[in-house]
Amino acid sequence: MIKFKNKQLIEQPSGFLLLGSVIAFLIAFSPYLFYLYEIFPDGPVWENSFFIYESKYYENVLTAAWTYLGKITPLMLLFIWFFTCKHWWYHVILIPIAMYTFQLVVAFYEDVYMDAARFMDIDGLIYLAPFFFIILVIVYLVRIQIFDRIYGIDLSELNETDVSIFNNMSTREEKELEFFRQENPAAANEPEEDYYRKL
Repeated sequence: MIKFKNKQLIEQPSGFLLLGSVIAFLIAFSPYLFYLYEIFPDGPVWENSFFIYESKYYENVLTAAWTYLGKITPLMLLFIWFFTCKHWWYHVILIPIAMYTFQLVVAFYEDVYMDAARFMDIDGLIYLAPFFFIILVIVYLVRIQIFDRIYGIDLSELNETDVSIFNNMSTREEKELEFFRQENPAAANEPEEDYYRKL
């Protein structure tokens, strides 16, 4: 039986192995991706048979390519990390992904349109703050669900177990005491210590 399983694994190509190889190649290729900027011309205009690119903001295609690839390379690595991460907090990786994407769009917009998008770059955190907040809420909710499954906490009982600042008993204990007093009218005048002894 063991020999059959091993033979089956050897004979059938594994998509998992192929995907892992592609990911490993992309990670190993990342420094070369960054240094691709060196193949771009050192001048304000880049002409080829497909299009003409003019760098208006940086006034140098080499500098513009260096800026873009400086954003694209970590963005690619963060995407790989996001899609391959098996930890419960992997949604947090979306925050630096959003930051690098925003910076890349702003850099490209400034260079192509020579529009003063400085307000976008300066106030970038203000524009991204709602996104950050949503991601953090999602991560917190996932954390609560995980703790619920691991420790068997019933989330519906959280409201019943809150303790008031002025009272040392929880809401749940107060309900139990009230129920006990209703069933035993003679015990209504007993102090709370006696109630706890009887429980």
